[in-house]
Amino acid sequence: MAAQEEAVPAQAGSFDASSYMTKERDDATKDYVMQQVMVRVKDPKASLDFYCKTLGFNLIMYREFPQWEFNVYFVAPIDPSLIPGTPEEQWAVCMNTPGCVELTWNYGSETEEGRVYNTGNSDATGSSDGEKVRGGFGHLGITVPDVYEACQRFQDLGCEFSKTPNGGGMKGLAFVKDPDGYLIEILPQGPMITKEVDCAGVRADGGEGYKDNSK
Repeated sequence: MAAQEEAVPAQAGSFDASSYMTKERDDATKDYVMQQVMVRVKDPKASLDFYCKTLGFNLIMYREFPQWEFNVYFVAPIDPSLIPGTPEEQWAVCMNTPGCVELTWNYGSETEEGRVYNTGNSDATGSSDGEKVRGGFGHLGITVPDVYEACQRFQDLGCEFSKTPNGGGMKGLAFVKDPDGYLIEILPQGPMITKEVDCAGVRADGGEGYKDNSK
């Protein structure tokens, strides 16, 4: 009888997810589109300025529902020449465009003091006891040709950073905040590289270690 092999304890984070890369796509789901993520916003004008002017997205479609006191605005990085003129055509394009952000404005939120919505990242906004919430939502994300150049532009435009490219333990990526405080991760479209100094003057050998923003 062969000797029983000694069990090897699993290491933290040692989940093998590779099979999910190679599975065949089911015929029933092959035409599904990961079309949107929705966030609630306090001031639609401020949010549209940020997503369309700062991040370079375009508004594809919007709908107003005064009977329910809210509007929705769908933005995405899309060539404006592809956006048709009629609401019906805009709907069709929007529903087939991957990676839209749906900005939802509930009437009256723009008159409230301070930030209105919890961002999910160690945030006390909206909690009944004033304590920070360990949220599940983390961030949205875009990729850019050069993280350091993009962040210099964001800084020149007055964006608020949660992390500049050389801040923290993970170098070469950044997080900026939208007007409601939601984090937008800035990642490179090519290799992760570092530059000696970032837009905030932080050196590549500086910055604090990694922080779990959910806590």
